[in-house]
Amino acid sequence: VQLQASGGGLVQTGGSLRLSCAASGGTISRYAMGWFRQAPGKEREFVAGINWSGDRVRYADSVKGRFTISRDNARNTVYLQMNTLKPEDTAVYYCAADQLPNWVVTSTTYDFWGQGTQVTVSS
Repeated sequence: VQLQASGGGLVQTGGSLRLSCAASGGTISRYAMGWFRQAPGKEREFVAGINWSGDRVRYADSVKGRFTISRDNARNTVYLQMNTLKPEDTAVYYCAADQLPNWVVTSTTYDFWGQGTQVTVSS
């Protein structure tokens, strides 16, 4: 499956963005999906994940209460709604698919990755 992330951009502190991850070449209903991010000079880190049916979600502590992950299997798309953005949220955001559909894994062992979309939060 190929993944295409979009929706990044430049936003002020406290603003919102919604990222989308569109899949092609396969159906995302077979996969758990995750969002990760990587800031300059830092390792890629888990942000949020959702199982195939959407009834299991996990968030990094740093984004709980501000970010919401969701999925629309019919549209083959996963979303990340990001509210109350902070400068420390600045990073390249990646979506990923995991072939273990019913578990939300927080490590970077996902099987398929998108190309990333830049999110920059200005102070």
